[in-house]
Amino acid sequence: MNSINDCRKLEELIVAGFGGQGVLSLGMTLAYAGMVENKEISWMPSYGPEMRGGTANCIVILSDNKISSPILSLFDSAIVLNQPSMDKFAPRVKPGGLLLYESGNIFKPSTRTDIDIIGIPATTEALKMKNAKTMNMIMLGAYLQLKPVVQNDSILEALAKVLPEKYHHLLPINRQALELGEALAKEMKTQLV
Repeated sequence: MNSINDCRKLEELIVAGFGGQGVLSLGMTLAYAGMVENKEISWMPSYGPEMRGGTANCIVILSDNKISSPILSLFDSAIVLNQPSMDKFAPRVKPGGLLLYESGNIFKPSTRTDIDIIGIPATTEALKMKNAKTMNMIMLGAYLQLKPVVQNDSILEALAKVLPEKYHHLLPINRQALELGEALAKEMKTQLV
């Protein structure tokens, strides 16, 4: 018997940008973190034949229950890292959803009023950290501050699985990037209130 308290916890997310921006690894890390927390997960990448410099996106679904289909046309949240992705996916965020975007690469954000739209200067902050590749982890940290679908410790455990062992020396800087993203999202959220 179902009761009103048996709410299904489900997050359907699209991550999109250019190849080389860490789109697929952001999504894969989030999916692995969901597995660490024993959630049902789906990670479905999509990219052009060009890969680096071409368009790339992935759909990530995290759920406490079985996932019926990995193919979605509307999303609870979107993390967009370039203008073409903004133009394509902003209209596909469900009303009441979240659109998180990299504010240094997107000059014309969505003007929708039925969703939360938050820009994070992740590229600028990654350059300040002297590691441009941390941009995606800054965005992931910001996303998790706004939608805490998994714990940061699970992300770090997942990163250890996603990153080849020769890159494990980068785990501390990725932790810093996650924490910076959280702080930036907190700051942006306070400005919106």
